Amino acid sequence: MSQQVITPELCAWITEQSSAGHASESILAAMLGSGWDEGIARQALARTLGQSATLTPPPGITPGLPEPELSRFAPVIDTGDRQVKVLMALRQPRVVVFGDLLSDEECDGIIGLASKRLARSETVATGSDGSEVNAARTSDGMFFERCETDLIRRIEARIATLLRWPLDHGEGLQVLRYRPGAEYQPHYDYFDPGHVSTPNILRRGGQRVATLVIYLNTPAAGGSTIFPDIGLDVAPVKGNAVFFSYDRPHPATQTLHGGSPVLDGEKWVATKWLRQGVFT
Repeated sequence: MSQQVITPELCAWITEQSSAGHASESILAAMLGSGWDEGIARQALARTLGQSATLTPPPGITPGLPEPELSRFAPVIDTGDRQVKVLMALRQPRVVVFGDLLSDEECDGIIGLASKRLARSETVATGSDGSEVNAARTSDGMFFERCETDLIRRIEARIATLLRWPLDHGEGLQVLRYRPGAEYQPHYDYFDPGHVSTPNILRRGGQRVATLVIYLNTPAAGGSTIFPDIGLDVAPVKGNAVFFSYDRPHPATQTLHGGSPVLDGEKWVATKWLRQGVFT
């Protein structure tokens, strides 16, 4: 198929097969035999059958989700080179606010490196492959290559330890600058299974499964990270971060989020997206 879209007809067919007693693995095999991309087929199963779609992860995919060590309810987590505070944690959806993830010097260092390479931020193109400038995202940004510098490598290793997720399962850090009035309207970070770009994107590490937003400065006013579905606002405080995970690409994860308008000053953030597998 040149363009694979998860349609209501496909979901109905999956439901029929499941109701007839066919296991998820058998339905997946039938879809692959018909030419479906494995990533899209798995997303269709997850969307249609939810938690009942118990599939063996494909090669290179790490099962489970990134998750900090919170079982002891300790106020800090030792990442080896830094004591990171746990300021708040929600279980459903999984949202954790960390304090002092980065030092002031590390925040300033990232801003200094990124400021020379900023361009207008883009999002996945609406009706075609690739990316495009979107009015919903009024910021300037850039991407670091993974482990591009000693500073970036140190921070990425800390994140991998904190979230207990392999370093190579993460995209490179994206740095964004929001000027007064700039915002990012509510959206989801996972890739829409029905979008034309998604099959190609998933080949580079599978779906996104978690997001970490690190605040590199403290705006004078505004710029909170908002979660409309759960009524949560996270204040942007220099060195702090908000983490959230999503077990499937579906609004049921309640991970709709956005960046509220900056009212005074600028807001700088560094975002780390985590994938199911090795990101290449």
